[in-house]
Amino acid sequence: MPFTPFHLGPALAIGLPLRKVIHAPTFIVANVIVDVEPLTVIILGLNYPYHAYVHTFLGAFLLGLLTALVMQVLEPYLRNLWKTLRLETDVKLRTRAYVAAGVGGTLLHVLLDSPLYTDIRPFYPWLENPLFDPATTPYIYGFCVVTGIIGLTYYLLILVRPD
Repeated sequence: MPFTPFHLGPALAIGLPLRKVIHAPTFIVANVIVDVEPLTVIILGLNYPYHAYVHTFLGAFLLGLLTALVMQVLEPYLRNLWKTLRLETDVKLRTRAYVAAGVGGTLLHVLLDSPLYTDIRPFYPWLENPLFDPATTPYIYGFCVVTGIIGLTYYLLILVRPD
């Protein structure tokens, strides 16, 4: 299945502990937004590969920059939500914190997907995928599950810890 929640595991486990230096909501969104591509293909029934341009390092980098920009622009409107969810701290973050989160999240997504799917071309315009290795599938999914447990546990600790 090309559209999975597995990317939330690494997003939470990495983004939450780093939320004083990167914008954690942007990192979480960036890890998941890459899968809008296959979701769109599925929903619209397009004759298009599930993992095309956004599932390349170049496409992910550009999408990460765009995600960072949009999230920073939306920050004044979403700040109270992020605070309520305890995804942000009181540390004032600069633009580079959004860019690091956006680009880091989308590139991590492509890195995790590249060994799994035959239609991914991570180094586009080079059409080969030297990272494809189906033998790594259980390890990658295992990593995502373990980081999901770690990330959710960390988040629960954030929620119960007094300010």
